[in-house]
Formats: sequence, C-alpha cells, structure tokens
Amino acid sequence: MGNVSLYLDVDGVVCPFGATGDTPWGSAWTYAYAGMLEVAYAGELVVALNRLAPTPGLRCVWLTSWEELAPAVLCPVTGLDGGQWPVLTADGAGGGADWWKLEAIQADVEFTRPERIIWIDDQLAFEGRAQAWAGVLGARALLVSPDPRRGLSPVELDSIRIFAEDTV
Repeated sequence: MGNVSLYLDVDGVVCPFGATGDTPWGSAWTYAYAGMLEVAYAGELVVALNRLAPTPGLRCVWLTSWEELAPAVLCPVTGLDGGQWPVLTADGAGGGADWWKLEAIQADVEFTRPERIIWIDDQLAFEGRAQAWAGVLGARALLVSPDPRRGLSPVELDSIRIFAEDTV
C-alpha cells in the first residue's frame, strides 16, 4: 500500500456549526467543553475516525484553525485519538489573497511527498484555488467538503476510507 496523507479540519467537519436535530449518523449530538468553547460532535464519527487512522500507510494531519488546540484540547474531550498527529499551522503562511491552509498543505505535500492526499474541510467547496490545485493532482487527491451544519457524514467517510485503503 502506498502512503496517503489525510488532512483534517475541525469546525464544520468534526464539530459542525449550529448543530440541530440528529447527527448524519442518526444519533443525538454529543456536547463537550473544549477549553472555553462548547462543541457538538457525532460520537460515531469519532469512533469511525479512530478506526480509520491506523490504516497502514495513512498519515493523519491536523489542518485547522484550532492548530495545536486540536490535539491538546479537542481530542481529550471527544475521545478522538489524534493527540499525536502532526499539526500544520498558519505560521509562515504568506499574506494576501492566498488561503493559509492551501499554502500549508502545499508545503507539507512538497516536503512529505505522499502518493495521494485526502483533504477534508468544509471550506473546500468555496475555495477555487484549492480545487484547482487538487485538479492538477488529479486522481491522487480526494477533496471532501462536508455541510458545515452537519459535519462529516457516513457516506463521505466511506469514500475517504475506500480512497485511503485503495492500493492502486
């Protein structure tokens, strides 16, 4: 199996904005205090991510405005086993019109040279430059942009799992 890097956002992906009703997983939302902020999340999503993360050849990376708070604060309160994942930050990202996350992932991909990437961020549907960059990568890239009010769904996670486990 080749090496795959999975880049994970928090807000709108693991923790949706303004969660109401049931989760996309069919359960009630779980709430926890992460520092000074209450977050909602689907317990089933955390379990599914914890099952996915140890996939052979898969490297999970935080790419979120939470930066170091994701492993330090979010993981302990949600049970997500991402405390040891690398964290990409806005440090060193250029100013101007470029999205810092695009600059950070490009630098990481250049440095680590994964065979394929998975980028999960609710903003991706609105970031033309990120989509264009992924388009250059073609079949080597899977971009997933969940509904920010619902977070990552079971169907989206299935496509991520299949892409991560694909040996082609």
